Amino acid sequence: MEKLCMMLMLMLCSAVMAMPVVLGIDESPKAVEEWFQNLSHRKEKLTKLHFYFHDIVSGKNPTAIHVAQANTTFTSPTLFGLVNMMDDALTVGPEPDSKIVGRAQGIYGSACLEDFGLLMTLNFVFTEGKHNGSTLSVLGRNSAFHEYREMPIVGGSGVFRVARGVATAKTIWFNLTTGDAVVEYQVMVLHY
Repeated sequence: MEKLCMMLMLMLCSAVMAMPVVLGIDESPKAVEEWFQNLSHRKEKLTKLHFYFHDIVSGKNPTAIHVAQANTTFTSPTLFGLVNMMDDALTVGPEPDSKIVGRAQGIYGSACLEDFGLLMTLNFVFTEGKHNGSTLSVLGRNSAFHEYREMPIVGGSGVFRVARGVATAKTIWFNLTTGDAVVEYQVMVLHY
């Protein structure tokens, strides 16, 4: 079974790598090098983004799933050691049927013994508009039960190359029974 899974993964990777990608920006090594050589002539700009993150852990089609846990995770008041992998929709509005503008793809885990604090390691992958094909990378602490949480933007790709900034999160809706949530994000990012 393991050998079959590995063969399927290799076939899938080969098929994906052969697919053309239209990003609107040349990501070849030569183009990236030229971009960096011209960086001193570029002016830094500030971009503000606003979207909603839909983290669905319940039902038939979850967008976040448990991938690891410690033996003591479910006896911990903070679920310490629980790790989720996500591919959450980013939308224009808080409604589940709102227009999708991207995905939040990555990992978050309960990383605090004393209170509920998540370690967030994810990419905002934009699929619409002028940011289509570009990403922003987030790495930081999310104190999920605080009204506002600030997480650093530590990089990006596409139009957000060499990005840095701050993502501010606010939970709009949380179902304590299912764990599903909708989170509003305000992002301020500096890039060239």
